[in-house]
Parts: sequence; C-alpha cells; structure tokens
Amino acid sequence: MKLMASSQTRRIEPLRGVRSESKRQRDKKEEEEEEEEEEEEEEEEEEEEVVRDMGRGKIEIKRIENSSNRQVTYSKRKNGILKKAKEITVLCDAQVSLIIFAASGKMHDYISPSTTLIDILERYHKTSGKRLWDAKHENLNSEIERLKKENDNMQIELRHLKGDDINSLNYKELMALEEALENGLLSVREKQMEVYRMIRRNDKILEEENRELNFLWQQRMAVEGAREVENGFEQSVRDFNSQMPFAFRVQPMQPNLQERI
Repeated sequence: MKLMASSQTRRIEPLRGVRSESKRQRDKKEEEEEEEEEEEEEEEEEEEEVVRDMGRGKIEIKRIENSSNRQVTYSKRKNGILKKAKEITVLCDAQVSLIIFAASGKMHDYISPSTTLIDILERYHKTSGKRLWDAKHENLNSEIERLKKENDNMQIELRHLKGDDINSLNYKELMALEEALENGLLSVREKQMEVYRMIRRNDKILEEENRELNFLWQQRMAVEGAREVENGFEQSVRDFNSQMPFAFRVQPMQPNLQERI
C-alpha cells in the first residue's frame, strides 16, 4: 500500500507542477494586460489633461529637449493615435489613412481595411482639387501607359507571327501578315547564306594554315633526321677507332710504323 501511495504521489506531483506553471503563465498574461490597460488609461488621462490645460492656457506645447523622454512620449502618442484611427474605422465605418514618420525616419502607418492608400489619395485629389502630382509625374504616367499599350500590341503581333489568334484577322490583315512573314523568311535566308559563306571562308583559312604547319613540320623532321644521321656517323667513327688493335694505331714518336708492318 505504501508503494502504491508513493507511486501515485509521484504521478500527481508533475501534474501539480504543470498546473502551477500554467497558472503562473495566466497570471503573467493577466498582469501584462492590466499594465497595458493602465498605460492606455494614463495616456487618455494625459491627453484629456493636456486638452483642458490648453483650453485654460496653462500649458505650452513645445519640443521635448531630452531625447529619451521625447522617444517615450512619441511611442505613447503614436500608439494612441493608431488606436484612435482603428477605433474610428470600426465604430464609424470611416476610411482612414494615417502615416507617421519619427525623427529617426522610421515610418508607421495605418490604412482602413476597406480601402487603399491609392484610393484615399485619388479621393483627396478629386474632393480637394489640389494637385498631388506635378506635370513631370503626369507626363511620366502618360508615357508608362503608352509603353504598356505598345507592349500589348507587340505581344499581339508576335502571336500572329507564330500563327496564333489569326481567326479574328480580316483579308487585308492576313495579306499584311503574309508579306511580313515572307520578308522575314527572305531576311533569314540571306543571313543563312552570309553565315555559310563565312564558314566556307574560315574553312579555307584553316586549310591553308594546316598546310603551312605540315610543311614546317616536315622541314623540321628532315633537319632533325639529318642531324641524327650525322651524329650517328660520328659516333660510329668514334666506336670504330676505339675498337682498332693497338698495333694499327699511329704513334707520334714512330711515324713509319704502319709502313714497316
């Protein structure tokens, strides 16, 4: 019985540890949520207080000199503005576009899910009548549209040259297509003949160079062969002289020895 109780205790202890860990995580999450709610409440209270003070003329809005305090204030106010933008989008079915640039250059933005930035800018342009783009940008847009149309036409012509989508062409268009294909075929044949002549010209040059190399090689082999024959003859003479009997060798002190023998 004691063994069973101890084993059950060992099984229960890990479960307790898991439950306690889960409880700690829930408590931590609740604490974080409470802290966020407190920060939001503090921000709202600060905003309301600033508005009241501004109405009474008691506070002056000016640049915060301390960089750390300025960054903290920016982060809080930025989060508050983004939150308000989301709230007005949901509560009032409004279309909101918000862009914020920090002093460091980092951007934060918010666009209502029901619209896009381009739509917002176009509506602003039409409603306010203000020119958002200068003449240079408008000309650039016109040039882009022209190039798009030109590219589309070229794609259609390319499909026609491949034989695709020609059922919609009339007789005149088919004749023009046939003429374009014949001209293209003629150009291809002319280029083919030009390449063929160039290949033949290169072949002749290679053959001539090959003959010259063979001639030089034969001359070199002939010279080396003659040199080998000459060297072999000299070696034979030296070998013959080394093998002659002593008696037949001419001595400097007895010049008439061979005659007497």
